[in-house]
Amino acid sequence: MNDIIHIRRALISVSDKTRLVDLGQALAAHGVSILSTGGSAKALEAAGISVTEVADYTGFPEMLDGRVKTLHPLVHGGLLGVRDDESHRAAMEDHGIDPIDLVVINLYPFENTVAKNAPFAECIENIDIGGPAMIRSAAKNHAFVTVVTDVSDYDALLDELSEQEGGTTLGLRRRLAARAYARTAAYDGAISSWFSRQLDDPFPARKTLSARRDAVLRYGENPHQKAALYKDPLQPRIGVTTAQQLQGKALSYNNINDTDAAFELVAELDRDQPAVAIIKHANPCGVAYGETLCDAYEKALACDAVSAFGGIVALNRSLDGETARNIAKIFTEVVIAPDADEEARAIMAAKKNLRLLITNGLPDPAQTLMTWRQVAGGFLLQDRDTGHITADDLKIVSKRAPSDAEIRDMLFAFTVAKHVKSNAIVYARHGMTVGIGAGQMNRRDSSRIAALRAGEAAQAAGEAQSFAFGSVVASDAFFPFADGLLAAADAGATAVIQPGGSMRDEEVIAAADKAGLAMVFTGMRHFRH
Repeated sequence: MNDIIHIRRALISVSDKTRLVDLGQALAAHGVSILSTGGSAKALEAAGISVTEVADYTGFPEMLDGRVKTLHPLVHGGLLGVRDDESHRAAMEDHGIDPIDLVVINLYPFENTVAKNAPFAECIENIDIGGPAMIRSAAKNHAFVTVVTDVSDYDALLDELSEQEGGTTLGLRRRLAARAYARTAAYDGAISSWFSRQLDDPFPARKTLSARRDAVLRYGENPHQKAALYKDPLQPRIGVTTAQQLQGKALSYNNINDTDAAFELVAELDRDQPAVAIIKHANPCGVAYGETLCDAYEKALACDAVSAFGGIVALNRSLDGETARNIAKIFTEVVIAPDADEEARAIMAAKKNLRLLITNGLPDPAQTLMTWRQVAGGFLLQDRDTGHITADDLKIVSKRAPSDAEIRDMLFAFTVAKHVKSNAIVYARHGMTVGIGAGQMNRRDSSRIAALRAGEAAQAAGEAQSFAFGSVVASDAFFPFADGLLAAADAGATAVIQPGGSMRDEEVIAAADKAGLAMVFTGMRHFRH
């Protein structure tokens, strides 16, 4: 296997023509003969670069609306022929097949076509056939052929051509071949996933994850772990992966995970009211509505100011100067919002370690997407939790019916509980969380922790009575025993919202009635592990 292979003939066929002319000029300067097709050939010719049309080279015209043009022995023989194999050389000579040393191809924009919700027929027409075939042929024969599938690799190719006097090294060809197979695999995976959705088959017999690396991160959850961020082109969603970062160092693995959790939560709240969510380790430590955005932030912070230190702040509307000044008073890792005014941007700019992300919108809580979780030897796949409860869905099971104000707070608390790690308990009052208990092995302990947080919040605010008094309490799943509910009653809650469905529902209802609590069932559970 030769190390240096000199490029004498190249085949270029690209849908993304970024830097195409620069590439063509550099290849021409190295004396490379260029074969090309369609729009690529026209763009090169317009720049004064000598090009041979593939149809002229093969003697066989493009046909079937361009579906057949490069599927020809002169092309694939030139790519697949093993140059140091005597029988291959003889066959190539007998059939007039010249070697092709370089293939530069980026595929029909299938993913982009799907992302813009194009009609079925248009998506089908943007499935590339000849491109993947040439890429795979060239990559298989990388001992002799260089294959480039991405504009980002042009510099590496051109640098090597300069250093190696018109040739490429085996090391580069192998790296590019690996990238080529990853590209065709992702391309086929994207087509397969799209087809499954068209057939309403979310769990086909074979499932491929198609994603593109966006960034290599400094490390993972911990410094000894490696990590990277990948984007799924078939599941575009407004949020941390699409946001514009205005300032601060690169986001870490934990920053991305926590910011996503924060923005998904705030996007699910009532958009007619200013709302703020503060997240720490993917769990809310304070969520609130307010008369203004600043008011909402101050209420969210009051729920657990200790945990909010070094947290993530998500807003459901444009960040203004007053809110920015208040956020800047404590150390905050990330602020994410649909936008920020000039005053807010200037205030945030003074906080060099704070990242400010602008999304230009909020994600749709009802959008159905698939979520993945790795387990040993495989993946768990499910659609994301888009469940939503309204007042009409509530079933009053207690003797006392809740007031309108309690219902509003219960729906708010239940929405927040959906975004809290199970077992989840959320106390809320007047459109703000006052205590959150997350991630405990039993619901009673979550109730106690949430009540403790409510007491500490009141103490920090100089109030003698816990914020849990007069609050409502939400549970992400049913109370299996009355003890968790009684812990909430002891803390001062007046109403309870929970899914119901326990074998001991009647016992829990009786306990609620005895404690004078109003209680409603939602019939919907929101476990979050």
